[in-house]
Amino acid sequence: KALENVKMTDGRGATATVAKVADGNYGISLTGTGPKGEKLQATAQITVKDGKPAPTPGASTLSLSQDHGKPGDKIQVTIKTAPNEKSAFIKSDAFGGQVNLKNDGKGVWTGTAVVAKDVKTGYYGVDAFAGGKKFDTVKFSTEAGGSSVKPLDPSQHKTPKGSVNTGQAPIGWVPSDAADHG
Repeated sequence: KALENVKMTDGRGATATVAKVADGNYGISLTGTGPKGEKLQATAQITVKDGKPAPTPGASTLSLSQDHGKPGDKIQVTIKTAPNEKSAFIKSDAFGGQVNLKNDGKGVWTGTAVVAKDVKTGYYGVDAFAGGKKFDTVKFSTEAGGSSVKPLDPSQHKTPKGSVNTGQAPIGWVPSDAADHG
């Protein structure tokens, strides 16, 4: 019943297609004739599942337009939930507390989080909530002060006299070196 009728030919096997049947276990029997005319018989079990994943509540997702920022930066927040979810928001000290989101009616919640003015440089957790329950925490890094640190342009490297410009600080004398030569 689970497999549509399958005909096999000598030495070549066959491919079977699973029939449109209800989920469950089905018996399979194979009958045939051997090279000397003897009857061949075998049985097996097959389990059929429809292949569609069961809907899982709590499959909410959080995404931020970026995972870092400095005071005053606007970060777009999107939470996707089941369409019938009643609320969604994020909480993080990086944004000065709770940020409420607006629902489009289809389970997509959006809003803008602003990095707090008094934020310290470091990593903050951003907790995501749907229906009042926390479902995820993502890491958000912040940088206090206005400007981002940028690597020096090679033309700005200072070359100490008598050394090669490697772009790194010169190696100084370490007292432990003296012990090796004494």
